[in-house]
Amino acid sequence: LLQEKFYEARPQISPNGRWMAYESSESMGQSEVYVRPFPEGKGKWQVTTSGGSDPLWSRDGRELFYRVGDSIVAVDVQTTEPTFKAGKHKPLFRGAYSRMGHGWDLSPDGKRFLMIKPSGVPAGESTAEKTATAPPRPKINIVLNWFEELRQRVPVK
Repeated sequence: LLQEKFYEARPQISPNGRWMAYESSESMGQSEVYVRPFPEGKGKWQVTTSGGSDPLWSRDGRELFYRVGDSIVAVDVQTTEPTFKAGKHKPLFRGAYSRMGHGWDLSPDGKRFLMIKPSGVPAGESTAEKTATAPPRPKINIVLNWFEELRQRVPVK
């Protein structure tokens, strides 16, 4: 599906399984978000024109989210029949979140984003500003048997 001479990455299949959003550098070397039919892959539509990466479908497929720098942007999916058509782009929020791997997702109800925030990055500071200094080592806390600890701390009556 993605065998062009350009950098192409981070494919995401739409909830109905008929579309694939991905990022590609074919537009002047800058990453942009594109959508293709899936699985046949014939035809494509450029969703972004001012940069975009890490596409993510909403749970109902009516929106497509993507990243531009430290900003998260949403675009309405106006139609998918007979072809794909994107609507207006609207910035949602900014933040210094990890770009490791795909690095983000939506909650099952589609109302919240799950993102990784690097340790040591104060609110409002971009990851670019932080990486100019020595980056902190990643830290992951794993809690085992937390239900048991919860039962001890909050007894059920």
